[in-house]
Amino acid sequence: MIPEISQRIQALAVSQTLAMSQRSSQLRSEGVDVINLSVGEPDFFTPDHIKLAAIKAVDDNFSFYSPVPGYMSLRKAISEKLRKENSVSFAPEQIVVGNGAKQALCNVVLATVNPGDEVLIPTPAWVSYFEMVKLADGTGVAIPSGIDTDFKITPAQLQEAITDKTSLLMFCSPSNPTGSVYTREELQALVDVLAKYPRITIVSDEIYEHINYTGNFTSMASFPEIADRTVLINGVSKAYAMTGWRIGYCAAPLNIAKAVSKLQGQYTSGASSIAQKAAEAAYTGPQDCVEEMRKAFERRRDLVVRMAREIPGLKVNQPMGAFYLFPEVSAYLGKSYGDRKIETSADLAMYLLEEGHVATVDGAAFGAPGYIRLSYAASDDQLKEAMRRIADALARLA
Repeated sequence: MIPEISQRIQALAVSQTLAMSQRSSQLRSEGVDVINLSVGEPDFFTPDHIKLAAIKAVDDNFSFYSPVPGYMSLRKAISEKLRKENSVSFAPEQIVVGNGAKQALCNVVLATVNPGDEVLIPTPAWVSYFEMVKLADGTGVAIPSGIDTDFKITPAQLQEAITDKTSLLMFCSPSNPTGSVYTREELQALVDVLAKYPRITIVSDEIYEHINYTGNFTSMASFPEIADRTVLINGVSKAYAMTGWRIGYCAAPLNIAKAVSKLQGQYTSGASSIAQKAAEAAYTGPQDCVEEMRKAFERRRDLVVRMAREIPGLKVNQPMGAFYLFPEVSAYLGKSYGDRKIETSADLAMYLLEEGHVATVDGAAFGAPGYIRLSYAASDDQLKEAMRRIADALARLA
């Protein structure tokens, strides 16, 4: 007998970003020179003062189980960061540290969504949002947007999507996969709608907060109309180049924070003790590294946008945050290369990988077929070569 897999897991989709990265690695192992633009990961090393804090934590014997919601010293550092940088007030007791922002997000969904609840998700959206809602037996409801609106939803769309079953809104700015950043005025217009529905909890994913080219960032939690029912998600992975350290957090109303801690206590317990001390150093130490990386990403953004706009048929906007470009590629659908027919954006992404040797991600994975996602978290030379390969591969389609 072959052991059966639960229906819950069978219903989940495989992460397309990880799948493309694995396919890219496979081709590399076969000797193919692949440039991987599929993964949302800074290519910088963790700053030295953060690494030294981790070494000190080892020397100081931080080798025992950590408290389930995280060390109080780290939660105090996060609370102070939120007060100083975001003008929002969350006590340390309202903060739960988890194994990355992904776990923090999933914890909140599992702690707040009941079977049959509807969760509003503006799309394009990060691949895991809908799958997390599935795990909670909820229903993800897409609110679509496109390149013509800079991938932002309108208050009218939000209003139309709300039903008696709506319990949660999952929101992300700066956005993965589009890089779009909502202005304070645009957020206020959405808040004006949400203010009429006190039963709706807002989950604001702000992991790309510091990779922002607008000169300004507004947290959803800073609006008094919804502050008492907004859960803020953030972490150290993107801003401090600490993806492998696996430290993220939720800052939430106290009842949700307690529920999240209860849940986490049953299936992972506290996050890595060493990584937590490193994260504490990230928040309390010098912040020059954050700005240096942001400037590098902005330069790369300008390079990739300029080169993409030179490729006939690609429709490109100017992303104002994160490190992604999300071009519209429908001009290439229906074309062929030899016996290879490009019917969908998934076909195009695979063609670019296998023929152009550049790994991207199909936009359908983010709820937006007809697009592809490129990560420009790579060196300038890699990006120039990748864009050259993409241009050459697309030019061969007829």
